[in-house]
Amino acid sequence: MGGLDAGPVDQQEAADEPWHKRVKAVVQLLVRNPDSPMNVDELRRGIEDLPPEDYDRLGYFERWTRSMAAILTEKGVISEAEIDAKMAEIEQGWQRDGPS
Repeated sequence: MGGLDAGPVDQQEAADEPWHKRVKAVVQLLVRNPDSPMNVDELRRGIEDLPPEDYDRLGYFERWTRSMAAILTEKGVISEAEIDAKMAEIEQGWQRDGPS
């Protein structure tokens, strides 16, 4: 997707939701030092590597989370099974308590 003309930028999704701010905070923690698990160039590559249909369908911060997950699994920092287990745990909490 990198390098394609995209048209106007949607300013609506500029960290409006609480989870958007959490994603920004996680990214900052993951890229803050030279020995951090990833860097911003890798984050961008991960976003640009998304299939076009996912890139178009996902929101700005959803693309960030997909990129982070791909990079961290690619590097062996976390496994897909660990991500799936945590997502199931979060979903159960939402069903029980509602989103936080």
